[in-house]
Amino acid sequence: MNLSLDIARRMARASDGHRRSVMERIAVGSVALSVAVMVLSLAVIMGFKRELSHRTAAFTSHVVVTDVRSLRTVNATPITASAHLDSLIRRQEGAVSVARYARRGGIVRTAEAVEGVLLKGIGPEYDLSLFEQWLTEGALPRVADSIRTKDLLLSASLAQRLQIGVGDRLEMLFVEQGTTPYRDRFKVSGIYASGLEEMDRTTLLTDIRNVQRLSQWSEEQVSGYEIRLDKLDRIPLFTAQLDTALFYDEAGGSENLTAQSMLEIHPEIFDWLKAHDMNAVVILTIMLIVAFFNLSTALLIIVLERMRMIGVLKALGMGNRALRRIFLYRAALIALRGLLWGNIIGLLICFVQQHFDLIKLDAEGYLLSSVPIDLGWGWWGLLNIGFAIAILLLMWLPASVVATVKPEETMRYE
Repeated sequence: MNLSLDIARRMARASDGHRRSVMERIAVGSVALSVAVMVLSLAVIMGFKRELSHRTAAFTSHVVVTDVRSLRTVNATPITASAHLDSLIRRQEGAVSVARYARRGGIVRTAEAVEGVLLKGIGPEYDLSLFEQWLTEGALPRVADSIRTKDLLLSASLAQRLQIGVGDRLEMLFVEQGTTPYRDRFKVSGIYASGLEEMDRTTLLTDIRNVQRLSQWSEEQVSGYEIRLDKLDRIPLFTAQLDTALFYDEAGGSENLTAQSMLEIHPEIFDWLKAHDMNAVVILTIMLIVAFFNLSTALLIIVLERMRMIGVLKALGMGNRALRRIFLYRAALIALRGLLWGNIIGLLICFVQQHFDLIKLDAEGYLLSSVPIDLGWGWWGLLNIGFAIAILLLMWLPASVVATVKPEETMRYE
């Protein structure tokens, strides 16, 4: 039998039978509050990382292969798509899908507004599953038909500014240096809302053949390839390996080609996400300190209340180590109650936000229109285990007070 644990349980039952001390309640509440804040903070930070990575990949994919002269430009220098280039990309470990695309900058014009946009042409191999989830009206553009269509998919925010809807005709103006501007008309087939306002306001999707015709390219000429990977953490290594393979490829058609990841294409988004890692560390540290001070204060009060018991146990021969374990077990029981309530509160708030999106955000400042939540049971388990271990290690110091107690002094006047 573990005598220290048995005594700690009896102490807990005794306090349950009487009114709990104010400090013990504060300690439980402090641990619960700290854990709830930690769970919420990590769920939101992980949610931002998942949603922004997921949504950004829908617009630019994980890795892009394009002409080096097309970097940071709207109108890309065309490359020639070939079976050899397609095979070279697919041979790299981690590639799940490879899709050709073509892009061209233009201006949309209606009676109400004029907006600068990016017209992106896609083919049947392009993954439109996310845009299908984001559809609010109409349907996805037809890009797999044998006959080229003039369907156009645009965002709800852009449609609102232009005052157009599904089925309306939209005129686009294309201007290129040294040439006469020309225009074309498209039909709005669908409207989507991704919540990523920075990209929603400019990106329009259509059949790749429309962009090739506007750019006067052949069927083999495209702006580049977009590659999706099986894992996000594979992106940097995959990009470096593919870029090296393109550089040393001796076959024709791969000159001036380079691989670029979405981390490099949108550094402002992912640098902003990295800054949240430091925020998470600061929040976790502050919450751990708050829980430690309140729990250690409660433990010290419990020790002071049990001075007579400590003196009697010492007089009966119990050592300081066993006595210290009694109060460590007592602190652990208090911390476990706080962990339980903190997780209930934190997870409940997460579930409510996840299903009802009650807390909204300013998309201009936060890129997303609502607070994202990602409940990963892996990090949740590690958080609870790490918090419990840290608290118990920190409790070693206040529990060591029992070593200073002298039996003759505690029982002198009994």
